[in-house]
Amino acid sequence: MNFRKFRPLVLFPMVLWSCSSSEEKIYPSRERVSESIYASGTIRSKNQYQAYLNATGTVQEIFLQEGDSVEVGTPILAIFNESARVNRELAELNRAYSDIQANQNRLKDLEVNINLAKNKMVNDSLLWVRQRRLKDQGIGSSLEFEQRELAYQNSRTSYETSVLRYNELKREIEFNERSASKNLAISRALESDLVLKSEVKGLVYSILKEKGEMVNAQTPLAILGSGEEFVLEMLVDEYDISKVEKGQKILVNMDSYRGEVFEAVVSKINPIMDERNKTFLVEGVFVEQPSVLYPNLSLEANIIIQVKDDVLIIPRSFLLNESFVLSSDRDTIKVEVGIKDFQKAEIISGIDENMALIKP
Repeated sequence: MNFRKFRPLVLFPMVLWSCSSSEEKIYPSRERVSESIYASGTIRSKNQYQAYLNATGTVQEIFLQEGDSVEVGTPILAIFNESARVNRELAELNRAYSDIQANQNRLKDLEVNINLAKNKMVNDSLLWVRQRRLKDQGIGSSLEFEQRELAYQNSRTSYETSVLRYNELKREIEFNERSASKNLAISRALESDLVLKSEVKGLVYSILKEKGEMVNAQTPLAILGSGEEFVLEMLVDEYDISKVEKGQKILVNMDSYRGEVFEAVVSKINPIMDERNKTFLVEGVFVEQPSVLYPNLSLEANIIIQVKDDVLIIPRSFLLNESFVLSSDRDTIKVEVGIKDFQKAEIISGIDENMALIKP
């Protein structure tokens, strides 16, 4: 990509000159001179971005149109995905099946078993204690005592087993409910991802797809950005980027505002070069923003990198081979040249403002 190299911008009043019938004569003058570099670029809305959805499907509904205002989270369009819908419905069914309230009957059955086992254990315990007392009194046989003791141990084991089964079932139901709830939340989130929502407060600048079109995760769906704030995006040649700094003044011309010059400042320098066109992206913000702006308006900018006051300047056309001038006596004088633009040049040494010069 070819970029026009912008030479220093010189701000000066008209140099005094006189003209004879055969040659043009001037005297150097002292004025302010500014050096700048040229950059081309475009206007971008602040926070402008292309919106995507991480899903595949067809555009089912478009809720807004170009130019509509949006807030963060405002729905823009929705796409239809059968798989996501089915997964969400299955997750809802599984959540309903796994709900604790839906499993109360299973828990109540075990609670009844626990109560029965507990009652039997208490009864067998009383009989065992009674039989032990009788044995201590020499009444009854050892066989009867052993039978009572065995019955009590069995009923106690049965009770403890019932409690364990109840606690295990309760933990299982609670786990299944939590798992089903998470799966449902995930399914709903995935289905929610099928709705494109604004990430900024601003405007919808473009809807890139129509209802019924197929889209995927790599398909841009809309362009959004601020409706009030805009930034300049400028491409600066690699040979000039070392001179650019944040805060430098920018003079901006736009085709949409012909004849007007707007002031801006450098706000950001992206630190990586585009290898395709050997340029750096430099951003700027307006000091006083034009009343009406739109994204992608073209612009030309002069980034002011150096300003000198009270320097000696002459028209550049009076330079001979870029380092000599002709006096009115037609003597060739070597000069040291400083800042130059298309029209004027700074003279550092070699002549003064009292020396009359003629055009080579």
